[in-house]
Amino acid sequence: MPLTELDTPTLVLDLDAMERNIQRMAQFAAAHGVQWRPHAKLHKSARIAQRLVAAGASGCCVQKVAEAQAMAAGGVRDIYISNQVLAPQKLQRVAALARQLQQQGGRLALAVDSAQGVAGLAQALQGAGVPQAVEVFIEIDIGQHRAGVGPGAPAVALAQNIVRQRQLRLAGLHAYHGGAQHIEDGSQRAAAMQAAYALVRQTLEQLHAAGFTDLAVTGAGTGTFALEAASGLYTELQPGSFLCMDAHYARVQPVPQSPLPGPTHFEHALFIKTQVLSSCATHAVVDAGHKSHAIDSGLPMVWNQGQPPLYEFRNGGDEHGIVAPRVLHGALHAPVPALGQALWLVPGHCDPTVNLHDAFVGIRGGLEQGVVQEIIPIDARGALW
Repeated sequence: MPLTELDTPTLVLDLDAMERNIQRMAQFAAAHGVQWRPHAKLHKSARIAQRLVAAGASGCCVQKVAEAQAMAAGGVRDIYISNQVLAPQKLQRVAALARQLQQQGGRLALAVDSAQGVAGLAQALQGAGVPQAVEVFIEIDIGQHRAGVGPGAPAVALAQNIVRQRQLRLAGLHAYHGGAQHIEDGSQRAAAMQAAYALVRQTLEQLHAAGFTDLAVTGAGTGTFALEAASGLYTELQPGSFLCMDAHYARVQPVPQSPLPGPTHFEHALFIKTQVLSSCATHAVVDAGHKSHAIDSGLPMVWNQGQPPLYEFRNGGDEHGIVAPRVLHGALHAPVPALGQALWLVPGHCDPTVNLHDAFVGIRGGLEQGVVQEIIPIDARGALW
């Protein structure tokens, strides 16, 4: 199907751009001697997760047990739940999944940040008869103050707790600063991460002094992955948004006078195709409202083939968006879009936007002359539990 026949609003994935992004990340990880484990909470698709593994990824990260189950059902065999799991009913599902993956020659790992979480996980694994110890990573709070045990001595105490559980194996540290990913000023973002790395280094030194060695360190996101790789502390990177890129990451500036790549090293690959439903002298109304894209990181950008946007997108409610020509030097930058005209939006935040749709429409050949090549199910849509 040519893209001119594609209905609206539709979530479109530019496969050519996505594959170039994958190649760039794979080359970066190889050049810096680190593993990369892209976060599946972005795409929520087992098919895409498998493509990333085929390109060299060590596996996938997820945030929810249901996401892990969806990835496993789609054939992914190395899964890390980079979040705390505490509820007994969830831990029973974790144990069943760990057993399933081990029987298939795979692996399930989890993050922990409390003695209660460690005890509950060990008890669930024992009750399910999971044959091999499950790897756990101690999540430490490196500055976001969202989750994680305190760095240094509290992390050492939790490590000592973990090694007393024969059902668990301490694999290392989970050190992720989600709040730093979207600091747009490059210098401020780098400063925040240097403070975070000091906490990681301090924790590793105290763990080594307590006899814990050969520890992996996993973390990083699209906004900071190159800084983590350059720190010499991290053995695995978890960025996910690089795959698609969104409008907010396009505003995250590189670190000044640094050769390291940043978010703008990657291409926009995720779009919402929309159509003009109504038009007047000042603006057009399109059929892509908030039910088609997330707005927590800002409104979408109206795509202009990589050039500065001709239009701005305004809040139109659940079912509609307002598109108005930008004003430049006191004059309209472009004519008001015509009735029936197709426009392409770059979502403000890709992860929750994907969670609003059942499938990606995968295209090749670009947004102007491209064709639909495949429909990619979003297997873990709504998998929030």
